[in-house]
Amino acid sequence: MSPGDEHDSFGGVGGSGQTRTRLPEGNSGDVYGGARRPVRSSRSLITVVGVVVLLLAAIAFANRGGGAPTDTTGDSPRKGATAADPTAATGVRPVTGKLGAIPTGYAHDEQGAQSAASNYAVALGSDGMFKLESRHRIVDTVYTPDAAAKLRGPQDAAYSAEFLKKMGLDANGEAPVGNTFISRTIPVGTKVESFSGDTAKVSVWYTGLIGMSGPGSTDPVSTTWKTWTFDLRWTDNDWKVIDDSQKDGPAPVPGDIAASSADEISKAVEEFGGFTYAR
Repeated sequence: MSPGDEHDSFGGVGGSGQTRTRLPEGNSGDVYGGARRPVRSSRSLITVVGVVVLLLAAIAFANRGGGAPTDTTGDSPRKGATAADPTAATGVRPVTGKLGAIPTGYAHDEQGAQSAASNYAVALGSDGMFKLESRHRIVDTVYTPDAAAKLRGPQDAAYSAEFLKKMGLDANGEAPVGNTFISRTIPVGTKVESFSGDTAKVSVWYTGLIGMSGPGSTDPVSTTWKTWTFDLRWTDNDWKVIDDSQKDGPAPVPGDIAASSADEISKAVEEFGGFTYAR
């Protein structure tokens, strides 16, 4: 992963709300503001209420169990098939431990490879990559020893003082006093591109945040959507990265929620911690 990927790599979507509609009131008290309609008989009212109740019951029946019919005639889609693997909890523990802040100790199967790819994307997309010591620690944990040794020098050169300055950081990767530098990856889903026992290729679709939050920032926190593909190898009883690449998208239509203030963003990053991702 290059710093260029990091700087333009990171998207968000807005939420939804409800709108109440208040009908205009006429001078005569008619809520429609026009000519009065004949008063309905009690029998008509009972009929309408009965229809509504039946409609609600039908909707509830159609949506029970999530609305998806259970297929008892065959097996569920195999892993790697066209249909997406379910993301519901499987009961299998995703990891057995941590090395520093990075989850490690994944299962030696497709599910373990997907969990590893997700958590490694989080680590490699974090603000720790902008500081020498933490970057080396992340790279040594995520990649195989051979891959880490090859990456360390080129990455140190890429994360130069000049590049860090463009990001608003000093030569040690520190933000100015009163500012908060934000770099965070949030996986949305994973896909097994290939799997053959000790090797796997897994793509992680993710959104992310990157930028400087604070007074006078010329690089405010922005969002983006990307797909990060990892080539993994089973090494020393765990999944490790031997190569990786990124591409833009797929990206949804941006939400209509107004951008928050720098103070709100900084506070949110400090208060909301990340997750350990599991497949």
